Amino acid sequence: MVVDHISGTGFLEAPPRVSAWRRFRRVFFQRKLVIFGLVVLLLLVFTAIFAEWLAPHDPYRGDLADSLSQPSRQYLLGTDIQGRDTLSRLIFGARTALLAGLVTVGIAAVVGITLGLVAGHFGGIISMIIMRSMDALMGFPMILLALVIAAVLGGGIHNVVIALSVATTPGYARTMYGLTLSIRENDYVLAQRAMGASNLRIVVAHILPNALPPMIVLVTLQLGTLILAEASLSFLGIGIKPPGAAWGAMVYDGYRYLQTSPVLSFAPGLAIMLVVFALNMVGDGLRDALDPRLRGLL
Repeated sequence: MVVDHISGTGFLEAPPRVSAWRRFRRVFFQRKLVIFGLVVLLLLVFTAIFAEWLAPHDPYRGDLADSLSQPSRQYLLGTDIQGRDTLSRLIFGARTALLAGLVTVGIAAVVGITLGLVAGHFGGIISMIIMRSMDALMGFPMILLALVIAAVLGGGIHNVVIALSVATTPGYARTMYGLTLSIRENDYVLAQRAMGASNLRIVVAHILPNALPPMIVLVTLQLGTLILAEASLSFLGIGIKPPGAAWGAMVYDGYRYLQTSPVLSFAPGLAIMLVVFALNMVGDGLRDALDPRLRGLL
């Protein structure tokens, strides 16, 4: 409490204001699990970019003479049934997982956010058509819908991306639709509309910036789900085509040799688990750091 020496009265001092970036750093890096998740993601990106230099062997060329070799100095994680180095395929699988996840989440987020914005802002028949279409797609479980689409289109990274994008777009559209309905009723949006601001200005300058923080959190959390979904499709045999390196396919190829060479399945399985866990932790950290109710307060 601060005392006014002239009047002798006291009043509460307002909490100190801090920059948004300073508050974000303070909240985001205060949990060790978030830092651990960020380190894992940085390692994933580094591995995916420099896979050619990090892999000790050609991940696509095998030697049947070295089939199912146990871990050794030459092959740190052993080899698969075709004599291909497991570690090299694991490293190149990081690129597949990251590429499939980022491209899919990018397409789904852009399409979903656009549809949600249009439906929420304009309403009427446009909203009914868009949201009923999204409801119809959401009636199917994501992995089942992706499985059907991938089975129709065939395997390969491009078809997997298309299948997962279609399956995850409704989630972004529904979330953005709800945010738009809430934000458009705020006083500053109503004031802009009363002043004659165009729909484009209202959407771009007011609705979209205020809806981005929760959407960023959703994108981060969904990225882990998509990497896991891609691994599931590859495990089922309709994901990345051989001889492409994919963690899900590596788990499937190795489970038949669990008793003799368990590392063939455990290594890619552990990689999937760590990446999904890391993305969830980073998503939780972003959710806390971007909470608008705490923004600007120390």
